[in-house]
Amino acid sequence: MNICVFLSAADLDDRYTVPAREFAELLGRGGHTLVWGGSDKGLMKVVADGVQAAGGRLVGVSVAFLAASARPNADEMVIARDLAERKALLLEKADAVVIMVGGTGTLDEATEILELKKHGKHTKPVVLLNTAGFYDGLRQQFQRMEDEGFLPLPLTELVFFAKDGVGALAYLEETAGLQ
Repeated sequence: MNICVFLSAADLDDRYTVPAREFAELLGRGGHTLVWGGSDKGLMKVVADGVQAAGGRLVGVSVAFLAASARPNADEMVIARDLAERKALLLEKADAVVIMVGGTGTLDEATEILELKKHGKHTKPVVLLNTAGFYDGLRQQFQRMEDEGFLPLPLTELVFFAKDGVGALAYLEETAGLQ
């Protein structure tokens, strides 16, 4: 399965890197392909290293202004013109999406993917990997949106919140065949 992972390129502490590495190893051992932003820095590097070391493939989609940070030994690397093209290519190459911890870029990617799913532009499973409760506030906001009628379909049909990589991967393997 080609699993797109949106996540930070920042260097982060162990409460984020250790679970990210564990998830990456699960992906690689499972024979999955990581589709990611292509960076060889920070948490993106941690996940790419883990997938590759465990035998998985790497498909990167970087963007022209970040190409200098692209991972040199990815199995495939595409350089998009801009962020919009990058997001479209990442989704196109993926069978499923996992959103890990990140900043505004990750949040932008997450909301766009969910908006496209809400409008039926894709039906791929989407998981928010809620490492160390990072997305508790976002989950609360999404629940409020559902409760107050802002979502045209149940939140559970848009996104699955996973506490850890094992739960995330189990959900993806269970639901990806429903495409």
